[in-house]
Amino acid sequence: MNNTDENFKFEENRSNLKISFERISFIFFVFFIITVIFASKTTYLGFKKINQNQTIKEKEKYRASIMDRNGNIIAKTVRVTNLGINPNQLINKEKLLISLKLIFPDKNFEKEINGKKFFYVKKKISPEKLEKIKLLGEKSFKEEENIARVYPNGNLFSHILGQIDTDNNGISGIEKSFDYELTTSNRPVKLTLDTEIQYLIRKELFKFQDIFSSYGSTAILMNINNGEILSMVSLPDYDLNQRKKIFDKRFINRSTKGVYELGSVFKTFTLAAGLQQNVIKEDTLFENLPKKIKCAGRLISEYDMDIPSNLTAEEILIRSGNIGSIKIAQKVGLENFKKFLEDLDLLDKTQFDIEEVGTPIPFKWGKCKLATSAYGHGITTTPLQLAKAYAIIANGGYKITPTLIKQEENLKKGLQIISNENSKKINKILRKIVTSEEGTANLANINGFQIAGKTGTAQKTIKGEYSKKKINTFASIFPILSPKYVLIVLLDEPKLSETYVYKYNDGKDRKIVGTPFNTAGWTSVEVAKNIIEKIGPILAIKY
Repeated sequence: MNNTDENFKFEENRSNLKISFERISFIFFVFFIITVIFASKTTYLGFKKINQNQTIKEKEKYRASIMDRNGNIIAKTVRVTNLGINPNQLINKEKLLISLKLIFPDKNFEKEINGKKFFYVKKKISPEKLEKIKLLGEKSFKEEENIARVYPNGNLFSHILGQIDTDNNGISGIEKSFDYELTTSNRPVKLTLDTEIQYLIRKELFKFQDIFSSYGSTAILMNINNGEILSMVSLPDYDLNQRKKIFDKRFINRSTKGVYELGSVFKTFTLAAGLQQNVIKEDTLFENLPKKIKCAGRLISEYDMDIPSNLTAEEILIRSGNIGSIKIAQKVGLENFKKFLEDLDLLDKTQFDIEEVGTPIPFKWGKCKLATSAYGHGITTTPLQLAKAYAIIANGGYKITPTLIKQEENLKKGLQIISNENSKKINKILRKIVTSEEGTANLANINGFQIAGKTGTAQKTIKGEYSKKKINTFASIFPILSPKYVLIVLLDEPKLSETYVYKYNDGKDRKIVGTPFNTAGWTSVEVAKNIIEKIGPILAIKY
């Protein structure tokens, strides 16, 4: 009985064990599947999170492109490869040094190779050179993928585009003032600039900077009817791709940040104020003009002591008379003259598309300040503001707003400051400054371009004192029969050239070797003439 029971129990236990084992196996399999699914999901989510983080990081780094008016990219964000190496992992340093020298002949890595710290062999390495590095078979190289801001034209738009910092934030120029638009949208920012025109103007400025040994220079080309700036160059400039901190004041944007006394270019505004106030006409005669006068004990004299004593208002501007300009301003009156300059936006800091804008030096108005301001002495402004003022004078007297940003809609003219009739009168006089023998800008009288304008030669102030160094400026309008463009050319501290050959375009085949006088008529006018000769045909075809 007992044996039978034991056998029976044994069989029963065996069966139970079998059932238990199958259940355990099944449960284990279920748990295994769940674990695999969970692990896969975790890994997927982990990678997804990494990819999301990478996407967010890339979005943080991404900046939209900047293009010129013709759709040419002048700033863009691209993927780049940075190539680095850890010297501690190298086996044959001497062999690698030789190989690197063959690939990068202008660089010397000896100090870094023999050091202990990781260093970059080349940031933003080209695909060609990266391929050569890979063929060396050196496994200690480290490739680092990144996103970088590149500027295809290097120096060409440096002062306008500005720079970004290592965190991808705009710190100057368009990159700063349009930082939000560039970092929150894929839509490019389109500028009014023309790359071809910018290149040609910069080339001429560089050429004449060498000829006249200038400390610096600037040129602005603007449409007088809508304020669109086609070119703005300031020298010296810098390569935006280098991304260096610049402390040298020579590298300021002279077009917008530079504040200067500009001299006789202000005499145009004096005449315009007189005509608009109806206190003079262009043929109003000023008789017995003295060569010298005193104001508050200070002597004011004519620059050209051979200037006639009897001059009409028109002739005062053509011959650039100081005393005659004072007499016109006195007829206008202090308050009216001041308001006229304010309406032209010459006295206060102007609003612009970039933040690097200078503030004209404030002063206290009085009888003597009225006198000196009449001929551009003791009053400051920026070349940008000068361009705007001349545009208003030439376009029929309408206010415009200078801009670097291309608008979808046509820009409209603003308030009319002077009448169309007075605008036309002044334009004719500005043309005579170029065409007449007595004019100070007759070197710019080249066939087919109808250039008009006014010169300005001023002493440069250094630490509040006048020096012998010059600021030479030419404000030109062309073509004057149907005015469209203003071109401002300013040379900072130009010097005489002993070898430069001046050629007159009067049909007499006249030439002069060497610069006879360090004035705008012999420096800035010559630069502007050469610029207009280069860009005039292109402007005529394009615009």
